[in-house]
Amino acid sequence: MTDAQETAADISLRTTGGGPPDDGGSSAAEAPIPLLEPREGIPPVIADADALAEAVAAFAAGSGPVAVDAERASGYRYGQRAYLVQLRRAGAGTALIDPVACPDLSGLGEALSGVEWVLHAATQDLPCLREIGMVPSRIFDTELAGRIAGFPRVGLGAMVEGVLGFVLEKGHSAVDWSTRPLPEPWLRYAALDVELLVDLRDALEKELDRQGKLEWALQEFAAIAAAPPAEPRKDPWRRTSGMHKVRRRRQLGVVRELWEARDRIAQRRDVSPGKVLSDTAIVEAALALPLNVHALAALNGFGHRMGRRQLDQWQAAVDRAKALAEAQLPQPGQPVTGPPPPRAWADKDPAAAARLSAARAAVSALAEQLSMPQENLITPDTVRRVCWEPPTVVTAESISEALAGFGARAWQVEQVTPVLVAALSA
Repeated sequence: MTDAQETAADISLRTTGGGPPDDGGSSAAEAPIPLLEPREGIPPVIADADALAEAVAAFAAGSGPVAVDAERASGYRYGQRAYLVQLRRAGAGTALIDPVACPDLSGLGEALSGVEWVLHAATQDLPCLREIGMVPSRIFDTELAGRIAGFPRVGLGAMVEGVLGFVLEKGHSAVDWSTRPLPEPWLRYAALDVELLVDLRDALEKELDRQGKLEWALQEFAAIAAAPPAEPRKDPWRRTSGMHKVRRRRQLGVVRELWEARDRIAQRRDVSPGKVLSDTAIVEAALALPLNVHALAALNGFGHRMGRRQLDQWQAAVDRAKALAEAQLPQPGQPVTGPPPPRAWADKDPAAAARLSAARAAVSALAEQLSMPQENLITPDTVRRVCWEPPTVVTAESISEALAGFGARAWQVEQVTPVLVAALSA
């Protein structure tokens, strides 16, 4: 049993029916306990200004960290907006907020300014929380903490079971959260998602401290909280699944036209683009370059269920791509910034390929020694960039400066610099 689990065993938690465990807690060494009901029951969904104002006041008056989660409707709706926001804080209990009925939660965000927000996989939820005015200044990411601490499974359910000894319901993670009203079982699931987040945070903090990794984790959390919103992706149509089959520029033009037409329709109808037209269908049309609607209808993804009007709009997109001048067609591949793909290094620069091989082996060995994934120790892109264009003179100082220049945190620089110096000097 780890120190984290021993810590968890001392936490008084409530399970089914609101009663405490017989021994005052649980540990992963014992049979896990199903967590079936929130401690105070399922709170009513906050969907009007008065109820929201009460919640803001309650959470402002609460104490300690605040657990935060958000549910999206990925695969059902266009974009990644939040359709339910869950919070829990000592002294305030649990709140379930409908951000469709209450789209501006900036008042709640301001009330929690300076408070540590506990999230699981924070980078997934922060963009949709930012859209509704909730921007934390301090976070604790329990998934990332689990990675740094070396846990083999870092999903919320696995972490709660492995560290605290409780089993969370798993049945509603992929449902359509834009549904209104939300069914009671979904609300129970949502409330339980924040029920133990702060308890998990406390146990993981102790485990990280025991391993000497707490400062590393805090640096990572600070970097996430300080990161600006992501830039819009360039040429997002290039991420169409199956694009590796499309090689000719005219075919690429068809993918682009169909993707952009689909995106406009999906946005207007507020549905997931995949529900409008599948990636498979887009690639099929690009490869076939159909001459007319009849030929298009024979392709996979444009079958008998599709009406003539829909077929006409897709054929029109194909025809637009066919009519483009050669200079207007997209180029194969994307403009490369930084090093070329590693598979090309042996031909382009054998010395760089040798450096990369040595550096990868060294980083992998260090990550295994530190019991954490390599990508959390240092990003593969950073290693590639340093190996492709290393400092003229390889020293601890020059490598540290290079790593920091590519965004590595101080703890990463400290850990990785010695092994990279050795690898690049070999």
